[in-house]
Amino acid sequence: MKQYFLSLCLFLTLLACQTEPTAEFIINKSIEASGGSLYEHSKIKFNFREKQYKVERNNGAYSMQRITNKDTLIVSDVLSNDGFARIINDSLTIVSDSMADKYSESINSVFYFALLPYRLNDEAVHKKFLGKVSIAEKEYYKIEVSFTEKGGGIDFQDVYIYWINTENYKIDYLAYSFIVNGGGMRFRKAYNEQIVGGIRFVDYINYKPTATINSVHDLDKAFLNNELKELSRIELKNIKVTTQL
Repeated sequence: MKQYFLSLCLFLTLLACQTEPTAEFIINKSIEASGGSLYEHSKIKFNFREKQYKVERNNGAYSMQRITNKDTLIVSDVLSNDGFARIINDSLTIVSDSMADKYSESINSVFYFALLPYRLNDEAVHKKFLGKVSIAEKEYYKIEVSFTEKGGGIDFQDVYIYWINTENYKIDYLAYSFIVNGGGMRFRKAYNEQIVGGIRFVDYINYKPTATINSVHDLDKAFLNNELKELSRIELKNIKVTTQL
C-alpha cells in the first residue's frame, strides 16, 4: 500500500510538471496575442513626451527613429542595422561614441516598452517561469526576464517581471529593478489598450515603492498591499501602423 501511494504521488508530480507551461511557451503566446508577425513587417509611428517615434522592420532590416523639434531645428536620431546617426535639419552630425551609446539606449528603451512583448525573444534574454499568481481577481503567469552581458545593453543587470493573463496571454503588469542613477524598482499597470493595425498598444501607470521592498519579485504583493505610489504616466499618442505583409 505504501509503495502504491508513493508511485501515485510520483505520477501526479510528473503529470503536473508535464502540464505546467514553460516561460518560452507563455512568451510566444503573448507575442502572438499582441501582434505576432506584424511586429516584423510594419511601419509604426507614435508620439511620446513631445517627441515623435518611428520604427520600420522588414525581413530583418530595421530603423528606429526619434524626432525632436527644437525651435527652428529638427533633430532626428536614427538607430538601424548600420548603427546610430544624428541628423539635424537634413545634415548628418558627428557625435561622440559615448553620446551615441546614450541616445541609442534611450531610443531602444522607448521602443522596448512600447512594443512589448515583441523583444522578449531577443537572443540576450533569459526567461524563467515563476508560477501563477492572482491580482484583482485575475490569474497571471509570472515570468522573470534577465539578460546576458553580451547583447544585453548597458543595463544588462536589470531584472524584469511580467504578469501575463492566463486567459488571453496579454501583459497587464510589469516590474523591473535597475542599477543606474542610484538604483531602484518600478511597477507598471497597463491601461487604455488600443489595437492599431493588428498590434496591441497600452499606456502604463508607473509606480514606485513607498516602503522597503527587498526584491522586485515582491512588487505584486506591494501593489496589492497599497505600498506603491504613482510616479508618472507612460502614454503613447497618435499611434499609426502600416503593415507590409
